[in-house]
Amino acid sequence: MTQPPAPAPSTPLSGPQKALHKLGLLRPIDLALHLPLRYEDETRIVKLRNVRDGELAQIEGVVTSCEVRAHGHRQLLVTLDDGSETCLLRFFSFYPSQQKALAVGQRIRARGEIKGGFGGLQMMHPSFKAATGALPTALTPVYPTVAALPQAYLRRAVLGGLERADLAETVPSDSLPANNLALAWSLRQALSFLHLPRPDVALVALQDPAHPAWQRLKFEELLAQQLSQLQAKRERARLRAPVLRVLRQPPSVGLPLHEQLLAALPFQLTAAQRRVSEEIMRDLARPVPMHRLLQGDVGSGKTVVAALAAAICMDAGHQCALMAPTEILAEQHFRKLIGWLEPLGVKTAWLTGSQKTKERRAALAQIASGEAKLVVGTHAVIQDKVVFKNLALAIIDEQHRFGVAQRLALRDKLIATGQEPHLLMMTATPIPRTLAMSYYADLDVSTIDELPPGRTPIVTKVVSEARRDEVIARISVQLAQGRQVYWVCPLIEESEVLDLRNATETHAQLSQALQGAGVGAAALQIGLLHSRMPVAEKKAVMALFTSGAMGVLVSTTVIEVGVDVPNASLMVIEHAERFGLSQLHQLRGRVGRGASASACVLLYSTGEAPRLGETARERLKAMVETGDGFEIARRDLEIRGPGEFLGARQSGAALLRFADLASDTVLLDRARQLAPLMLDQHPELAAQHIARWLGSKAQYLKA
Repeated sequence: MTQPPAPAPSTPLSGPQKALHKLGLLRPIDLALHLPLRYEDETRIVKLRNVRDGELAQIEGVVTSCEVRAHGHRQLLVTLDDGSETCLLRFFSFYPSQQKALAVGQRIRARGEIKGGFGGLQMMHPSFKAATGALPTALTPVYPTVAALPQAYLRRAVLGGLERADLAETVPSDSLPANNLALAWSLRQALSFLHLPRPDVALVALQDPAHPAWQRLKFEELLAQQLSQLQAKRERARLRAPVLRVLRQPPSVGLPLHEQLLAALPFQLTAAQRRVSEEIMRDLARPVPMHRLLQGDVGSGKTVVAALAAAICMDAGHQCALMAPTEILAEQHFRKLIGWLEPLGVKTAWLTGSQKTKERRAALAQIASGEAKLVVGTHAVIQDKVVFKNLALAIIDEQHRFGVAQRLALRDKLIATGQEPHLLMMTATPIPRTLAMSYYADLDVSTIDELPPGRTPIVTKVVSEARRDEVIARISVQLAQGRQVYWVCPLIEESEVLDLRNATETHAQLSQALQGAGVGAAALQIGLLHSRMPVAEKKAVMALFTSGAMGVLVSTTVIEVGVDVPNASLMVIEHAERFGLSQLHQLRGRVGRGASASACVLLYSTGEAPRLGETARERLKAMVETGDGFEIARRDLEIRGPGEFLGARQSGAALLRFADLASDTVLLDRARQLAPLMLDQHPELAAQHIARWLGSKAQYLKA
């Protein structure tokens, strides 16, 4: 039976109850699925004379002294005597109730890391309780928690949830082979094993991802995801959308708009561009809304494919909207599309939040009347005041940067007519296969897997900060040859945590260094670009750099996507160890767009702190070894997990808590096979399974 959501509380919640709600633990099943973070061994007492330095141990003894010392940092010092030795318990933060519980004469059990030294044994901030009752016979679970939610309260709540939760089987017993490890245990067995470990269960078994208990939980979680994705896809197939079919016109009328565009382009489409354009064309001709993700590496030519789709939409008498996450990227699209479509008679409107009132009012009127067939802009496109006459196709670039609510708002622009617009989402971050099989299973995916001819390979070098002067000398050479350079900084203001050069300082240092190198005045123009600059100032800087009047652009990551300057041949990324792998690849893609040999220099810090960690080292190594965006994406998934790729796509729904896409592909394949069978043959069980694992979060899959 499907469990209903928890009713709204009629009385004010206590502190721990509020904390449970903050963790999303609203239903008994939510509590039952809140698994331990680790386990503590409270089953035995260790004598102080037998402990080793650095050992995590539980000791029992009598408090012989308890005092608050106010010299320097205020702290509570407690001496515990277990009959063999004494140990000092040191607390830097404490409450009066704790001080009372540690009064002289109290017999307590304390658990923590033992440290030795000249002053004797001590524990820093140990956990403790009164030494009453028998020792536990099994390991004690420790749960993820938040402030105001003590472990003891949370343990009681979780065990109560485990008792009350409806754990009836939702996976049909005849669906998979009987010897399948994922179904060797029931859900109740798996949860009881992890929440209430038996005395004979070893810690290694509780943490073994190949154990039947973990396999069962991972499989159920992946199955819930596959069911919800497939259900969303099927529900979408029942919706209606405008049919955007290319109609053959008699010679006297002329060619369809998309064929006119193809004929006017100064280049030929690649085979991959033609293939994905045909996939999109077939979708648009159907009466059900397209829900397609167009993925392709940096510079693979996604924009022209989007323009061809827009041309088909406009030729059928409807409007098209293209939305990008930043004004720089939106303006890049706007300029390209105007250059291609305006000579063919297409009126394009421009919408951003920074527009002047008069300009915005004119654009809104053109959109409402249908005069503007194509609308390009930022999130301003989805604001309430924007009314389309007949929107039929919505294109969202860098879709992972938009939240679910923003994408739903764009779709809602047509819903009043009883139809939905076709939706084309684009990303320059290729989606690894396992991610496409799981989080993107509800989408049709088109892949541009080749680059247009003429793209020059980019040489990538990892260089120590100590060789900064050599990098600046390389910039001088590039400028002398008439080339342009990007210099990317991760922050625009000082941070006490990260000792990083800010863009303003770097701009001043480069200006001084290049002047000293005797670079000519024309090439010496060094621009500064960051997100806090006024929009007009940003535009002015970008215009100078795009025109070639500016030699060096010092920028934060606002130039990550959308900037296309073929004359730029050198990219320097400062503190490259601080960037994600996909972001580094995106930044590198800003060069190599012209005929000149291009290079990307990854400058990393050599200071005492922070040192170059293993994860950062793996990222930089991957950048040097491959320029293939699909291989970069695969490695990024291994290093960082799925969050980097998903962004806000399923905002409000947690990422997989138990399953690991890198190691659980066999379980994922089985879940994919079972999902359609369950929806077709066991729809009630499928609904119960989705409700158990996702609750109300399944609604986010509709975007």
